Amino acid sequence: MENSISGDDYIYQSGFGNHFSSEAIAGALPVHQNSPLICPFGLYAEQISGTSFTTPRSHNLFSWLYRIKPSVTHEPFKLRVPSNRKILSEFNDSNSSTNPTQLRWKPADIPDLPTDFIDGLSTVCGSGSSFMRHGYAIHMYTANKSMDNCAFCNADGDFLIVPQQGRLFITTECGKLKVSPGDIAIIPQGFRFNVDLPDGPSRGYVAEIFGTHFQLPDLGSIGANGLASPRDFLVPTAWFEDKSYPGYTIVQKFGGELFTAVQDFSPFNVVAWHGNYVPYKVSRVLFKYNDYAI
Repeated sequence: MENSISGDDYIYQSGFGNHFSSEAIAGALPVHQNSPLICPFGLYAEQISGTSFTTPRSHNLFSWLYRIKPSVTHEPFKLRVPSNRKILSEFNDSNSSTNPTQLRWKPADIPDLPTDFIDGLSTVCGSGSSFMRHGYAIHMYTANKSMDNCAFCNADGDFLIVPQQGRLFITTECGKLKVSPGDIAIIPQGFRFNVDLPDGPSRGYVAEIFGTHFQLPDLGSIGANGLASPRDFLVPTAWFEDKSYPGYTIVQKFGGELFTAVQDFSPFNVVAWHGNYVPYKVSRVLFKYNDYAI
């Protein structure tokens, strides 16, 4: 485990690409085993993978999560009604047209109707296909309400979230992230997360990549001390919620479509975890001091 860093009431581990470990209750992590016959405290062991099983060790991404209840104990997924038709993940339509006119993005207006992070997503541009596992999409988001009794999971790719206005309190299966304007948060493919708005309305940008993961650029002529420093990347520490709900909704994005499944417990019931496939955040301000800009 790397050094712990406290940000108000949030505690983080630092590093990029490290193998981290964290437990909210001492002794919750199995010793010398990933999936013992009986896990400590009767927890269930689950692995989440960011690469194929046979990927070489130097590029293999995975984490083991130890949770109170298995994540698969939910009702079957169904198409979400109403869906969000402003989200796109397929950009290979041969009938689509392009326009050579110069275009400029401007901040989207905060909606008048109650809108959370999911319904506030809107695709600006993209390339490739989520089904083909190649390409990217650029979205904007506007939201004026927190996600209540609801979690989002992107099965298409990684999300890189850049708030432009208003802080985001993001709860993930690995713990909590506090993301302010000037910060960047990365939620890898497959992780469930919830977005709260502590300061009211928020808006910003989301970059999504298919079939790969965000990486640091290689060091070059600047040398060992250039570019982004791995210690500036912050990973959450374990936090769990042992709570029952009459109808907690999981919204999953798959092929640009939204699907929902209902369960009777919080998805954020991971008491301990270890691995190198995790959500994280970094402050853009730090890049100014490393001769690197995003």
